[in-house]
Amino acid sequence: MINYNTIFAEQGISYSNYRTLIDNLLAEHKTTGPDNSDAMLHYTKMNVARMNRVDKTAVLNAALLEVLSRVKNKYRLLVISEGWCGDAAQIVPLFDRIVGAFPNHFDLRFVLRDQNLPLIDAHLTNGGRAIPVLLVLSAAGEVIAKWGPRPQVLQSLLADWKKEETDMMALAEKLHSWYAKDKTEATQKELVEFFDNDQIV
Repeated sequence: MINYNTIFAEQGISYSNYRTLIDNLLAEHKTTGPDNSDAMLHYTKMNVARMNRVDKTAVLNAALLEVLSRVKNKYRLLVISEGWCGDAAQIVPLFDRIVGAFPNHFDLRFVLRDQNLPLIDAHLTNGGRAIPVLLVLSAAGEVIAKWGPRPQVLQSLLADWKKEETDMMALAEKLHSWYAKDKTEATQKELVEFFDNDQIV
């Protein structure tokens, strides 16, 4: 039995501490998780740049702001992530932006996937440990809703790309090119639908 409130309170870290953790590990030629290979270090460095860009440029759209303004209670947002994950880098800054805009509605904490395998294994995507995963928790520690690991439109595109391309680097390039052109619009559109449900607003 997973105690979400305990994980949130005792293992969860803030977005700023998540970013600091990644930076500090990189300074030691490490990343989050057990794989500190050159490839994973490269991904992590790229992801720091991506998070920096989204932090500076992302603006919450009117539809998302409207839905979030109607949230009745206070919820805990628990994000399962890793510093080396490209999708996470493109998405998790938005969660921080949401909490920054509505601090009375949400608390935000991050936990690392590979340090919390029972947690991620309770929230698999198509049988895989895909991240990021956003869990909305009630005050009682119940999971009200789950979102992730990427917008559905991109999930579908990625499935098609994988039929044509086996080179992971080429797939990653397509993925991040899509994110760069989309500028968080698809993610925000899905988050409007995600938060606009009877259990949250």
